[in-house]
Amino acid sequence: MGVKLSEESIRYLTLFESLTGASIKDCIVQDDKVIFVVKKGDMGLAIGKGGINVERAREIIGKKIELIEHSDNPEEFIANIFKPIKVNVKIIEKGGKKIAIVSVNPQYKGLVIGKGGKNINKAKELAKRHHDIDDVIVK
Repeated sequence: MGVKLSEESIRYLTLFESLTGASIKDCIVQDDKVIFVVKKGDMGLAIGKGGINVERAREIIGKKIELIEHSDNPEEFIANIFKPIKVNVKIIEKGGKKIAIVSVNPQYKGLVIGKGGKNINKAKELAKRHHDIDDVIVK
């Protein structure tokens, strides 16, 4: 399953890889933010000492930068999307669809879902792109 990238995403991905030396598996461009999915183990490289690489990328790109560590394990990957909030993820099959159930402390539920559903929608898109998961539900 290949991830389709827009020209803009490819430009940012290439730029970020050359700035940091980290391997980037995916890049999603939102209005004011660029989300990079970083190869497992490359998070330190991507962030840089004291956050220098993220800061430099933010200045060059002119948008906020968000980093998510990739994982071949779908539960771990989805949990990484919501970091630093601690969530538990369980994947179930229902009617031929794969659904990720995300359990979180009720006081953080709003943060996990995000303003206007922004965070949960990002999680759904990434879960679909990387693990073919049809839905992400917060409990």
